[in-house]
Amino acid sequence: MKKFINRPENAVEEMLEGLAVLSPGLARLAGHKVLVRADAERIRDKQVAIISGGGSGHEPAHAGYVGEGMLSAGVAGEVFTSPDTDSIHAAIRAVAGKPGALLVVKNYTGDRLNFGLAAELARSEGIPVEMIIVDDDVALDGKTQFAGARGLAGTVFVHKLVGGAAAEGKSLAEVAAVGRGAIKLLATMGVSFSAGTSPAVGKPSFELGEDEMELGLGIHGEPGVTRTRMQPADELTETLLSQILKRGTFGNDRRVVLMINNLGATTAMELAIVARHAMTMLEKKGYTVERLYAGTLLSSLDMAGVSISVLGVDDASLRWLDAPTSAPAWPNASKQRPGKVDAQVAAKAAAGQSSAAAKKVQTETGRKIKRAIEAACKTLIEAEGELTEMDRIVGDGDLGASMKRAATAVQESVDTYPLDEAPATLKALGQALRSALGGSSGPLYGVFFLRCGNVLENSGWTSLEQWAKAIEEGVHAISELGGAKPGDRTMLDALYPFVAALKSAGANASREVLEAAVEEAKRGAEATAQMTPRLGRSSYLGDRVIGHADPGATAVALWLGAVVEGFFAEKSAPGRTVRAGH
Repeated sequence: MKKFINRPENAVEEMLEGLAVLSPGLARLAGHKVLVRADAERIRDKQVAIISGGGSGHEPAHAGYVGEGMLSAGVAGEVFTSPDTDSIHAAIRAVAGKPGALLVVKNYTGDRLNFGLAAELARSEGIPVEMIIVDDDVALDGKTQFAGARGLAGTVFVHKLVGGAAAEGKSLAEVAAVGRGAIKLLATMGVSFSAGTSPAVGKPSFELGEDEMELGLGIHGEPGVTRTRMQPADELTETLLSQILKRGTFGNDRRVVLMINNLGATTAMELAIVARHAMTMLEKKGYTVERLYAGTLLSSLDMAGVSISVLGVDDASLRWLDAPTSAPAWPNASKQRPGKVDAQVAAKAAAGQSSAAAKKVQTETGRKIKRAIEAACKTLIEAEGELTEMDRIVGDGDLGASMKRAATAVQESVDTYPLDEAPATLKALGQALRSALGGSSGPLYGVFFLRCGNVLENSGWTSLEQWAKAIEEGVHAISELGGAKPGDRTMLDALYPFVAALKSAGANASREVLEAAVEEAKRGAEATAQMTPRLGRSSYLGDRVIGHADPGATAVALWLGAVVEGFFAEKSAPGRTVRAGH
């Protein structure tokens, strides 16, 4: 277990201290694991107090929702453990005045017992208290005759609705009615690819195989309803939403708000992929999605999972969802209907962009150029795994995928290139690569091919000397743009030896000369294994990369070799290429 903690037994206390530092609008309640509004004393007799809580490990819940327009206090237990009765009782006494307090409780036995007893103690002291139970989980439907459905991330919606109603000055009975009404129109279901790891335990609460996922799980590390094979994001989104729509009821107007919740270790990229398909599916089912929220709203430590919540709404509930709040974790930006999945703005065509129409190749040189390009693309696609592993060791691991993506894009567009005109084809390649390759490699490859094309356009392109000069100028363009030079452990360490070999060959443009130049490029790439990196991501690792060749230089040697082989290959039959002389 690797976590940024000191001692596991102190993690919750130190977290609360940190949250108080991060949020000046919150204050600690002395002697208890409770965070309250810093202005609690001032407003306690002006509105109903809203109190919630539960085990820690669900951050930003519950302290992140303490603030004007949401909770008056958040009560924290140990990780995945209900808060004790005394702390809940202390929170009620600290924030509740004459209007009373509403306790928002997730449907777990420990929470119900401790919050229920605290409510009874407060009532015996003359404090009006109501309690509502959130049971939005639809995964256990039909299997919940004893404990009932669990409370999940939809609880955050309830916090916001009752907080908004309380801020408007509604009575305790009215605020409680708002909460109970929302719970009836709320449904949630979750899925995970891994369990969370509690600081006190030091290992995941359950284990999953490489291709397994846990469907319909809770938020305390407990396994779900079923363990099944992993599904692609769209299919998995449909699996969750189908159950939510089957089990839940959302009002006759079919107006809903949607929450895509990160259970801990799911990336924003993944949440967005789920969100866009959930939107599409709900709209196809005839629902109007009034608001869409995505992010970490109620987690389960570092669980790699997601939950989807759907809440039926009307104008009043939308008003409370949109009402201002100072609670640090509420996504205040979501105050309008979500955008359309297919919303686009027309882009102007780039200057010099080639036509999308296929061009018929007229010359043998054009056919050779096409074979050379296709051979390079095929080689880079096949080398994805090799380049990825190399880059994983010395960089960020994306080179293989990036080169494959760029090669695939070139494959798909090569028929639109002016292949009978080498300079124009090189410039078209540069345009395609700067767009499809992206990152730092995109502009470097783009400027290389653009400069090569410009030089050949001015000098002609029928001799080896002209090509050698053009490639040399392209290499200089890379150096000028990126700042690298030979010996810096970059793609230049493969290109420079290749150019030097071409220049030394004079006018001899034989296959053997070009293959010898490729061998020099390979040796240059291999030599990078002993170079200290000065530029790029590898430079952050210093001498730790010694012994591993630079993947960018290796990629150059690979495609240069493929270009030479493809150029001198002979087309013997459709779909089959054989080397000259065979």
